[in-house]
Amino acid sequence: MHKFSELGRETYALGMVIERLDTRIVEVPLPRLIGTAIHQMRSVGCVLTTLTTSDGVTGEGFAFALNGDRIRAFDEAIKGLAPYVVGKDPGSVEQIFEDIWAALNPSGHAGIGISALSAIDVALWDIVGKASNTSLATLWGSERTHVDTYASSGLWLSDSIDDLIAEAGRFIEQGFTAMKIRLGSPDASTDVERVRALRDAVGTDIAIYSDVNQGLDVEAAITLGNLLEPFELAWIEEPVVYYDFAGHAQVRAALNTPIASGETEYTRLGMQRYLDADAVDVLMPDLQRMGGYTEFRRACTIAATHNVPTSSHFFTEYSLALAGAIPNCALVEHVDWFQPLFNESIEIENGQLVIPDRPGTGFTFRD
Repeated sequence: MHKFSELGRETYALGMVIERLDTRIVEVPLPRLIGTAIHQMRSVGCVLTTLTTSDGVTGEGFAFALNGDRIRAFDEAIKGLAPYVVGKDPGSVEQIFEDIWAALNPSGHAGIGISALSAIDVALWDIVGKASNTSLATLWGSERTHVDTYASSGLWLSDSIDDLIAEAGRFIEQGFTAMKIRLGSPDASTDVERVRALRDAVGTDIAIYSDVNQGLDVEAAITLGNLLEPFELAWIEEPVVYYDFAGHAQVRAALNTPIASGETEYTRLGMQRYLDADAVDVLMPDLQRMGGYTEFRRACTIAATHNVPTSSHFFTEYSLALAGAIPNCALVEHVDWFQPLFNESIEIENGQLVIPDRPGTGFTFRD
């Protein structure tokens, strides 16, 4: 494999071409019905995407939708991009990204089209890593072998306080030293009671993150944030609706607790809007909404120019490669929903996630 630089793009001459793009729709049920301030979730529908090369190397990626909503539209969008991939050297991954980016211009660089691009981009990078028998973290210039994390598969707004305490205990038993609670109740005193109970249960050595899930307006978010100051939360996430950049900035200016957001915006352009508005202390790119690894890495570079750390949203397995190589990717959200898709498991050591050194993404679909 030979690496070249063309107009600032990474190009790897692999000497093979993509022969086939295949998809499969699967539904992964959640252990129970769960709720946030704006969601009710029972499952995740996924489109598993596999690219197969002329040398028999396969690359994998996926897109998902909560409860499987419009999942067939995701499937059709991915298959519709096959002409931009089949017959191409997978090592031209960034050129393929640019070709698809241009093709998406008429429909816009957001929504299902960008999600489809993400599944393909991840699969292409997976091939690049596998073809060189190298992990993507190493390929991109590995920075670390472990990364900080927090448990994010529980502590839902729909849970009772007793359920919160029981689940927090399970997270600690699993080796987590940080966890995230969902807030956004109509009455701020309800959220305060829940956070107080959680803090009393886990003590001061466990970091508590919080997520309002866009459930409040600016005034209510500031009121809640001030009431929660004594509990020393690690951050308040999405305090107001995601596209209210000025509102995020108002909340941030009024509170001492850091503000995190970004998961619901698309591509580096959306991340730039948060940064321009001074809206966040921590930027949270989502791999699917970024359009894959190529754009996620660009978004982190932009954040670095503003001295803003990033924390990946969802896609725990695939985010580890990014965190292994990106200095300002400070944190990976741990969500276990997608574990049934993979043969390999995520490892936790001393409260941190282990960056896998297996080729490509380090994870393969479990048929």
